[in-house]
Amino acid sequence: MKSHEIREKYVQFMSACGYAPVEPVGLVLDDDPTTLFTGSGMQPMVPYLLGQQHPNGTRLVNSQPCIRAQDMDEVGDNRHTTFFEMLGDWSLDGFSKKQQIEWLFEFLTVDLGLDPTKIYVSCFIGDEANGIPRDTETAKAWQDIFAAQGIPAEIAEVGSALDGDRRGMNAGERIFYYDDTQNWWSRNGGIATTPQGDPCGPDNEVFYDFGESAHDASYGAPHPASDSGRFMEICNKVWMQYRRQPDGSFAPLDQGKVDFGGGLSRLVAATLDTPDIFKTDLYQPIISALENLSSKNYNSNQAAMRVIADHLTGAVWLASQGLAPSNKEQGYVMRRLLRRAILRALDLGIEQDFLPQLVPGVIEIYSDSYPHFDALGDKIVTVLECEEQAFRKTLGRGLRELEKLAKYKPQLEGKDIFKLQDTYGFPRELAVEEIFRLGHKLSENWNAEFDDELTAQRQRSQTASKGTFKGGLEGDAEIHKRYHTATHLLGAALNQVLGVRVAQRGSHINDQRLRLDFTYDEKLSDQQISAVEKIVNQAITDDLPVSFGEYDTDYALDVMHATGEFRDKYSERVTVYIVGDPKTPFTVDICGGPHVKRTGELGKFKIIKEQSSSAGVRRIKAILA
Repeated sequence: MKSHEIREKYVQFMSACGYAPVEPVGLVLDDDPTTLFTGSGMQPMVPYLLGQQHPNGTRLVNSQPCIRAQDMDEVGDNRHTTFFEMLGDWSLDGFSKKQQIEWLFEFLTVDLGLDPTKIYVSCFIGDEANGIPRDTETAKAWQDIFAAQGIPAEIAEVGSALDGDRRGMNAGERIFYYDDTQNWWSRNGGIATTPQGDPCGPDNEVFYDFGESAHDASYGAPHPASDSGRFMEICNKVWMQYRRQPDGSFAPLDQGKVDFGGGLSRLVAATLDTPDIFKTDLYQPIISALENLSSKNYNSNQAAMRVIADHLTGAVWLASQGLAPSNKEQGYVMRRLLRRAILRALDLGIEQDFLPQLVPGVIEIYSDSYPHFDALGDKIVTVLECEEQAFRKTLGRGLRELEKLAKYKPQLEGKDIFKLQDTYGFPRELAVEEIFRLGHKLSENWNAEFDDELTAQRQRSQTASKGTFKGGLEGDAEIHKRYHTATHLLGAALNQVLGVRVAQRGSHINDQRLRLDFTYDEKLSDQQISAVEKIVNQAITDDLPVSFGEYDTDYALDVMHATGEFRDKYSERVTVYIVGDPKTPFTVDICGGPHVKRTGELGKFKIIKEQSSSAGVRRIKAILA
């Protein structure tokens, strides 16, 4: 079955069940600065799952394009991708597990024609310590459905996936109980890490069995939650039945909610009875073009062709939404996708520019369901072609740098190879191969040295990433605290000068400058910029005190009138920072800190750039002298 058929069948099926179709959101969420991309179908629905009213009602359905950059290194097997589409539906006004499961089974076996004997499911085993019972209701509903089909459906008590690797499965078993590492949903993962105040609950995963021949015994015994290749999760239902309380306990919700997610490529693969999603129509045109360009076949070059097919698809989608490769944020991910694809093309012997020849095929794959692709085709080709040409020049510089290093050093070290990869995009394997080809030497520890450099870089990246969730700080040194406090003063000054309440749309702070993105439709005039600087510097001259306390969220927002952009995402209590006299404050903001103790510590404030960030969003960069 073709992907566009499944996409259409699904929306039509759920519409007939009373669900209202909603348009997918963009891959970049302008109102969520805490994440680079839309990484799941549920992500844009979180405000409504937390209680906000959706304009289309309480029962919704769509197909949502997503990107998970963190899966980049996993791409190369038969099921992992960075770009994917999630078929999703949501019930925000309660649910019947029996009805939900009956609908799902009908869609899978009737509309998609899947063999019911190849469907296996997993349920939550329960958690006695937290007073959460096992999900017997879901297991019973599935048993009844299988019984009606004359299919044995014994229940297996497993536990963790590791327990399953040891235990395996017995004849007749079809419903598997796993612990919270597999079958519990919260925004932070398992039971112990469920945020206070958040809805959460067991989930019910559905797997397709590709048969014993698809099993890789190196993973242990076969069972549905194994990565051995025999089973593939094709969809799941999240039953949001609980809310975590301030004391850490879990209380039942008066009205539960349901989130369904089904990977489109995996559902297509199941209809074709193949465990390889790259054999679906979502990737086959790209694979066929690669075979023609390289004169090599897919079966002998699967990893390289899978990486190119996935990464190119992701890059085309990002280009279709106005992004371009760069060294920052979303643009950096896009650049990495393209460069990794180009390097894998070299593995296939494709040394000429090849992206312009593949992009039209990707556009054709999606143009039926996403018509905007056709109109943007030429622009997408141009963006990707420019990046490919620039990177091929970079690779040439990397080769020259390698030759220069080898000329002056008797043996190359791990940090040299890391520099080639980090600065010139020259991957470790390619650099080592070239070193040996040229007859140069390496220091057994070069590999460990390289890993040390890589670990250090990842730690820096994690620190910066965490900073995105806590005021955008890259560190917690005094200079970062000074810039953080100055960012709050800047926000308050903008409100005064512009005469409207601007909303923050992201910030980033390092030891050189601050950056603030905020909602506003027009370029700021020189007079407005000057007025903002004057207000901030006066607050610094006044040497205002900075204090903080913890308050109930509703009190902070409704009584203290604290600035906070994510009301529905806050826990029940928040930290509030006040600059100035609490009776007549200069700013009152919900914030995790850290800040200076008095504004007089900041120094002179100067705006160095004001520019557009995106539609309806302006960006200011400023320094402290």
